[in-house]
Order: sequence, then structure tokens, then C-alpha cells
Amino acid sequence: MKLNNLGNNKAELITNSRSVVLFSYNTPVAAEVDYVLYRTDKFWSVTTSQHISKWLDGRNAENKPQEFFNNLAGEI
Repeated sequence: MKLNNLGNNKAELITNSRSVVLFSYNTPVAAEVDYVLYRTDKFWSVTTSQHISKWLDGRNAENKPQEFFNNLAGEI
């Protein structure tokens, strides 16, 4: 696994299975799993929304419930 600090209060975790999970503050909020992008459907804050948008960089992502990201982060 590798942790990449992306700036203030945001980081991405690259797993051994090549999945990538975006954390805003300490919360997993977006991911790329098997080349498919996902984003949380929960609104946390304007800043977290900006973190997600910048990380996605205009790419489309499927909305998933926050529980999906919590479970994904728990498996790491």
C-alpha cells in the first residue's frame, strides 16, 4: 500500500490490489476500483466536495452510499 498526500486534508491510498481510495480529512469519499470511479452520495462539506471534484478531474463517477466507502476502507 502507498499513501499519497495530495495537500491539506486530502490523501489517496493506493492498495496492493491497485484500488485507489480518496480521503478528505479522515473520511473515504471516492474510489477507483477495477478502473471504475465512484463518489459518495453523502454531502459532507463544500471543501470535501471540492476535493472529490479535483480528484475526479472531470471524469464521470458512479454515486455510491457512504457505507460503500467505509466498507472499502475497512478492508484495507
